[in-house]
Amino acid sequence: MKPTQIQTTADDHRIAKLAAFAIALHMVEAVIPSPLPGVKPGIANIVTLYVLYQYGFKTAAWVSILRVFASSLLLGQFLSPTFLLSLSGAVLSLAVLWMGMRLPKKWFSPISLSILAAFAHIAGQLIIVRLWLIPHAGVSYLIPMFAVAALFFGLINGIVTNKLLKK
Repeated sequence: MKPTQIQTTADDHRIAKLAAFAIALHMVEAVIPSPLPGVKPGIANIVTLYVLYQYGFKTAAWVSILRVFASSLLLGQFLSPTFLLSLSGAVLSLAVLWMGMRLPKKWFSPISLSILAAFAHIAGQLIIVRLWLIPHAGVSYLIPMFAVAALFFGLINGIVTNKLLKK
């Protein structure tokens, strides 16, 4: 029996390389201690933003979703609550980026889209926490702390992405 060959394209190779880079950044971030549970800088999202501007939404979505699945497998978190939180954040963030790319570029830069995506990411996670993990209204008390973190890290990641895009 002859083995089946999968035909790959240049896009497939590009997505694989970019996803591998995002996964590596995510793995580095996973070993950095967090002062607050659930608050991470999201440096792998720099790759997603960069890919969004360089190669379009479809490629950025592939990179982001592959990062979530592969990282969860490597960290032993696949199908765990952590995986579902990461996936929900990534999906809502991608939805906001998809909409954000249709906004006037004159007023919306990679920095503002990064901030919007960071807010969406944390919103996606808090929705899952509230609906599934901690079905209590007290979860809403976490919103200000996570919103400040999203603003700060979204701003930093946006600035880094903006500088990368200008090079």
